[in-house]
Amino acid sequence: MAREIIVLGAGMVGVSVAWHLARRGHRVTLVDRRPPGSETSFGNAGIIQREAVRPYPFPRDLATLLRVLPNRQVDIRYRPGGMLRAAVPLLQYWRNSSPRRYRDIVPEYASLIALSLDAHAPMIEAAGAESLVRREGWLEVFRTREALEARLEEARDNQARFGVRHRALDSADLADMEPSLVEGLAGAVHWLDPWTVADPGGLVQAYARAFEAEGGRLLEAEVDEMARGPDGWRVSAGGERLLASDVVMAMGPWSREWLARLGQLIPLFVKRGYHMHYGSVGKARLNHWVMDAEVGYLLAPMRAGIRLTTGAELERLEAPPHLRQLAAAEEKARQLYPLGERLDPAPWKGARPCTPDMKPIIGPVEGQAGLWCAFGHGHQGFTLGPATGRLLAQLMDGETPEIDMRPFRVDRF
Repeated sequence: MAREIIVLGAGMVGVSVAWHLARRGHRVTLVDRRPPGSETSFGNAGIIQREAVRPYPFPRDLATLLRVLPNRQVDIRYRPGGMLRAAVPLLQYWRNSSPRRYRDIVPEYASLIALSLDAHAPMIEAAGAESLVRREGWLEVFRTREALEARLEEARDNQARFGVRHRALDSADLADMEPSLVEGLAGAVHWLDPWTVADPGGLVQAYARAFEAEGGRLLEAEVDEMARGPDGWRVSAGGERLLASDVVMAMGPWSREWLARLGQLIPLFVKRGYHMHYGSVGKARLNHWVMDAEVGYLLAPMRAGIRLTTGAELERLEAPPHLRQLAAAEEKARQLYPLGERLDPAPWKGARPCTPDMKPIIGPVEGQAGLWCAFGHGHQGFTLGPATGRLLAQLMDGETPEIDMRPFRVDRF
């Protein structure tokens, strides 16, 4: 039976949820203060990461902690104030990264990742977005043989356990595929299954147009108020008063604040990130998405230029940008590939919504009939948005989801 449903948040996750619900015949209003795909979904690396079956754990070994402590690394930086603000969830994150707990988390997380390509495919077709997508995988490049061999061992385990395909590249293989990279690299892991997207924000916008084609309504407005009344959920946005039987909270890092107003305390924290686009020097060309694995940044040949994305920054959501991490990444990237001039007037900054157990929050809120959650995807909101939409739509229509959703329930904290 068709219902009135409001989806809050028009990033990859919210748009995907809205598309699935509209396709099932529900009357869906998608609300965001900005156009679809304008926040974190706009600025990511643009990989649908079928290979990412292992979420990022908190570093626990002494060597890594000592390396990170001076706060000059590219892959992770921190601000004491930001870490203090998120002290409780960060401590839980550290505990969940213990070998025993992490061992249990990986197969649960992998069950979601396994759905990523199959979930994106019908949305890409419905959106007419094939021109944005490449199915050639991506390269994880290593400078030392020791680090490459360790990663290949993990890749072989991932293939055996989770069906993730890869190919080992030696130095010569890598040079054939990416002749513009610096000489002397040890090699790479070529992840064969992932798809790459030349304009991540553009893909979300295409999905949003497909949602509207299904009869959905897009409302660009700030949410002012949300409350449950005797006749359903009431949402005030941009001077309009919306009424629905169900509301889906898919506002990424801003979801925590709205749920707190309803008495739901979610231990959410953010990992911020930055990007900048560059030209290339001379006839240099980057053919694939390339991660400098031992340093911790990624180069991607996007429509807007070569996109450099940094690692994570532990800082408050709305704190001003700190651009030294990007500058450090750029310095290293220029040693790997002949980057040209900066093409953007200013660096982009975004924030990944993260949970202490590295798994997203997908499902109903206990004691709040008709309120549903779809956020907390960390580094993989772009990858997991369509799978989340499909699974949540199954839950909302009273169906048995295709995977066990208990690991992602709201009340697990």
